[in-house]
Amino acid sequence: MKKIAVIGAGPGGLASAMILAAKGYDVEVYEKQSFVGGRNGHFSLGGYTFDIGPTFLSMPQIMEEIFEMSGRNVHDYLDLKELAPMYELQFGGKRVPMYRDRRKMLEVIQEHFPGNEQGYERFMEETGEKMQALMPLLQTKHNRLTDYVSKRALKALPKLSLGKSVYDVLSDYFTDEKLKIAFTFQAKYLGMSPWECPGAFSILSYMEHEWGVYHPIGGVNQLSKAMAAVTEEHGGKIHLNSGVKRIHTDKKQISSLELDSGEVVKADEYIINADFAEAMTKLVDDGVLRKHSKKKLENKKFSCSTFMIYVGLDKKYEMPHHTILFAEDYKKNVEEMTKDLVLSDEPSIYIHNASVTDDTLAPEGHSAVYILAPVPNNYSDIDWEGKEESFKQLVYDEIEAKTGFSDIRDHIVVEKVLTPKQWETDHFVHQGATFSLGHQLSQMMYFRPHNRFQELDHCWLVGGGTHPGSGLPTILESARITTGWITEKEVEPV
Repeated sequence: MKKIAVIGAGPGGLASAMILAAKGYDVEVYEKQSFVGGRNGHFSLGGYTFDIGPTFLSMPQIMEEIFEMSGRNVHDYLDLKELAPMYELQFGGKRVPMYRDRRKMLEVIQEHFPGNEQGYERFMEETGEKMQALMPLLQTKHNRLTDYVSKRALKALPKLSLGKSVYDVLSDYFTDEKLKIAFTFQAKYLGMSPWECPGAFSILSYMEHEWGVYHPIGGVNQLSKAMAAVTEEHGGKIHLNSGVKRIHTDKKQISSLELDSGEVVKADEYIINADFAEAMTKLVDDGVLRKHSKKKLENKKFSCSTFMIYVGLDKKYEMPHHTILFAEDYKKNVEEMTKDLVLSDEPSIYIHNASVTDDTLAPEGHSAVYILAPVPNNYSDIDWEGKEESFKQLVYDEIEAKTGFSDIRDHIVVEKVLTPKQWETDHFVHQGATFSLGHQLSQMMYFRPHNRFQELDHCWLVGGGTHPGSGLPTILESARITTGWITEKEVEPV
């Protein structure tokens, strides 16, 4: 069978390696870090364990199907706990739990947003139909513009909500502004504003409300560890501390990889799971690429970034697993992050308090708490060395003043901060844009870098920078599309 070299052991690379190794391919994965998972990895501080990036799983059926393709049952590797409530939203002093259970969700709406119950039921019914129409588009390769006149695409077209933002779509269902935010903030999963994110992505909140939100015991990093284990069970090899320094090319095709060690690796096919823009600007020589040259990439639209605080506490907070604290003027906060590229005086904040669900993450009676504030990416030129401490204290001020974590600073045992600059320098994320290329319609499907990369032969893409986009379910789908394409008997022309 062919030899496959995978650059990066993120979830897309590991899913690809797992599927191909199970089919008998000779698979080798080269990872720069000392751990698997990339942004879906983990680290420990003292006795506390933290996920680096993603903190929950949704649409578990995709994960189940990918493991089945690899001859395995994911539940033999992961202990999944469904969260109820999925998360709690805080608007000022109002705490609003959000449930997958439709009866409970209707009760919440009746209590906090009376008069919107029918809108919720209509949203779930109509967005379910939208999901059915769009999923085939998200699960299929897009390499020709003629794909858009296919029967599948024409059927989905009316469901794309063209010309509407996610906020516009939800305004068709709800009258209360806070309830609209409760069903549109998921645009942040793509690093985008609900007022700019294409209306098709109203499916993001539907996915949670239809299939739930899950926590694997040990953290979401357990998914990457499981895929690495299955890869190795099928004979694949994963090389840690083995970063790729350069992609060698010859007449518009990849000829080999040069590792940081100087070793040269040759393969039949190469899968790039590194951050797309980072790989194209740092690993490929100038002049090789035209459509995705450094200059062209500078003109692309990229997602926001995130300011992270990982903190081990000598106290267990009986707060929900997920709390999302919204700025009073949420739209202003979002525009400062995505348009003005400045730091907000009142940021919105996500708090992951997984220790209430999972006692493996911290010593008994302690908490491992993950705090995230969306902020501009590094195109903002924010001086993070000068701003890190003051912004960190602002985040703590907001949390202590507005949530049940009222004395969090009094209980800090260990702490680590990750700024957008560190996302770029330590985790190799282009301009610190943690959700990769933006998901504007001009950068989706055919207009996103193709799974079979257009500019280099024997080169394939997986991860958030290719079709269908960012987020764990879609990254897993990118691996399914790419590996399916690789294994086709007759590979279609690019």
